[in-house]
Amino acid sequence: MATDPIPTKPLVDGYQRVHRDLRISVTDRCNFRCTYCMPEEGLAWQPREAVLTFEEIARIASIFVERFGFESIRLTGGEPTVRADLPNLVRSLTALPVELSLTTNGSRLDRLAAPLVDAGLDRINVSLDSLRRDRFERATRRDALPEVIAGIQAARAAGLDPVKVNVVVTRGLNDDEIVDFAEFGRHEGVTVRFIEFMPLDADHRWSSDSVVPSQEIVDTIAAMHPLEEVHRGSSPARRFRYVDGRGEIGVIGSVTEPFCASCDRVRLTADGQLRSCLFATTETDLRAIIRAPGRSASEVDHDLARAIEQTVAGKGPGHGISDVVFVRPARSMSQIGG
Repeated sequence: MATDPIPTKPLVDGYQRVHRDLRISVTDRCNFRCTYCMPEEGLAWQPREAVLTFEEIARIASIFVERFGFESIRLTGGEPTVRADLPNLVRSLTALPVELSLTTNGSRLDRLAAPLVDAGLDRINVSLDSLRRDRFERATRRDALPEVIAGIQAARAAGLDPVKVNVVVTRGLNDDEIVDFAEFGRHEGVTVRFIEFMPLDADHRWSSDSVVPSQEIVDTIAAMHPLEEVHRGSSPARRFRYVDGRGEIGVIGSVTEPFCASCDRVRLTADGQLRSCLFATTETDLRAIIRAPGRSASEVDHDLARAIEQTVAGKGPGHGISDVVFVRPARSMSQIGG
């Protein structure tokens, strides 16, 4: 006899923030070796058996959506496109009533954009921190800028709209390219989002002096191309459109204008650890729950839901980057998932 479905209830933390956005890292591996992210030889990758299978990812995702009413899922890495058969995971997640998106370095999009769209992907963000080929190669240790540009163009050709390009702006590294990126977005028909540099670099080079404030970014662009602010909605990005109608930009002031008070996201790492915040110093092991022997499917689902609720209930008020007692996460960005 069929049982009644478990009613959906909001996933609320102790500060009355309702969570609706799940970030899922599908791999900790990457085909780039960005200097602020990992050493040239890479990191100690998770063994294959430690990484969640597609079936496990889909099952955990279903708990978030069906029990807690999550509305969006973003796939991340490492670099998610290096995970074999990624369109198969996208296809399985389209059974859930969510907006499905992907963050990528774009280097493999020229061949994967169309299959991902065919599988049901809704939106895409491409990370790109320099438009200068020599600087890009120094930063990523890969001469792959042409491939990334081709990937961005392939994403647009495949019908993804908007295509967003994420630029982490760092003082002394690429802050002289702010206007170049704005003009790239206007020319290519993509939305460029400028992100303040956060302390998740692998070699701990971050300092407040390396942060270019989001308002400075807006002022720099507006001096060349007048802007007007538009309603941001639930997005962490402040949005501005060009007065002449040629698109828009976004700025994410994670450091100088933190949006922690309205944060609605949680993160699942490639090895199945749930994090309530990008800067969390603790994790909840969902992999251990989903792989627990001798448990029925309903018992596992119950335990997953309970662990998720407890993790979110313990979420702190904010990342605390500016606090004197701020503690960096033990993992780098590539190991957590963006």
